[in-house]
Formats: sequence, C-alpha cells, structure tokens
Amino acid sequence: MTSTDPATEPSTKPGPADDGRRRRRWGRAAALIAAALALLLLGTRLSLLPGLGDIFGEETHDRSGPAVLKSIQDMSRYEAAAGNFQVVVDLEKDTKYVPDVIRGSRTLYVGAGTVSAYVDLGRVTSGGVVVNEDRTAAELRLPHAVLGKPALDPDRSYAVSKQRGLLDRLGDFFSDNPGSEQAVNKLAARHIGEAAEESGLARRAEKNTTAMLKGLLGSLGFETVTVRYGTGATGRS
Repeated sequence: MTSTDPATEPSTKPGPADDGRRRRRWGRAAALIAAALALLLLGTRLSLLPGLGDIFGEETHDRSGPAVLKSIQDMSRYEAAAGNFQVVVDLEKDTKYVPDVIRGSRTLYVGAGTVSAYVDLGRVTSGGVVVNEDRTAAELRLPHAVLGKPALDPDRSYAVSKQRGLLDRLGDFFSDNPGSEQAVNKLAARHIGEAAEESGLARRAEKNTTAMLKGLLGSLGFETVTVRYGTGATGRS
C-alpha cells in the first residue's frame, strides 16, 4: 500500500491567478456588450434630446447628379379613370426557436397610392372603325380597359411603428441601407393592385372612354356612335 502526502499532491482548486484571469475575461465581454448597446442606442437616443441638432449644426446637402433621359416612348393610351387607395400593411418576420427580442421584426406601415385605368387606342386595327357612307353613324371596336401599375405616393405613405430584435437593430446600424422599407412598399403596392382589380375601375374607364368618343364624334356630325370593347361591353348613343 502506498500513501500520499496531501502536501505534495497537485491542487485542482483554482488559484488566485485563475480567478483573476476569469474576472478579466468576463470584464472584457461585459465591456463589448455595453459598447454594442451604446452604439445601438446612440442614433435613436440623440434624436430625442431637444436642441441637439442646433448644437451640432446638422445640415442637409443635395449633391445628386442631373437626371438623365434614358428613353422616350410614344403613348397611345387614353387614361379614363384613376383610383386612390390606402392600405395598412402589418408585416412580421420571425426566426424559429429565437425570441423576438433577439431576432425578429414587425412593421406597421400605411401605404397610399393610385392606380390608373386606360384604353390602348393604338391597338385598334384597321377594321376597328366602321363609318357608313353618309358619315352619320360610326362603330368602334376597342380593346378592354386595363389597369396600370400601382404608384405609391411617398408624401402620403409612412411607417406607423417598427419593432426589431437586438440582432436586427445591430444589422440596421451597420447596414448601408438601415431600416429599408422595400418589403412593405412591395406588399402595399400588391394589395393596392388587388383592390383596384376588385373596384370596377376598368369598367369605369370603358364607360368614360365611350362618353369621350361619343362627344368627340358627335361634334364632328355623327348622329349614331357605337363603341364595343372586346366581345362584351357595348355603348350606344
């Protein structure tokens, strides 16, 4: 049997030097976290202080270059109606198994825009206009009215609230385009376009186009004017 002397056995308990190194590591980690939080809150907190902009003398300079004409397109569309729409977009993004306070975002956005409805008169064929011999009656066959792309109005569109997790805020802080609203803009335009399709705007455009053509041809001496759209709608004097 062998005996060991406790005085000569190596100690497994941390000594003062190990405790010091551990405390220094925790101290550096805490300092990094505090610095990140300070950078995150700096941009938002400074804007809340009254008169701070005057102290620092913040100015805005527009150094944009001149607008360049890329192309010109001849139009043959008669825009006969336009609708003004507004939609409230509630867009939420989550990450599985991660709390929203760490990673996630939710944006409440009010999007306002217009959608036009037009009849493309350039698509009328040579047989699309029939006039009788004494030029008192005319029949026009036109394509159905269609809807243009939704156009958002930046002056009437705005974000009501934004909720972002810690990682999202840090990403926005170091991003070239922090707080981008591209996703909610696209979603708002899509919803406005869907609402325009259900609003009867195209039918209103056909009705207004019919009234315009009847008035125009009537002033030229035509007594009877018939306007047909596609294979369905018909307008008669």
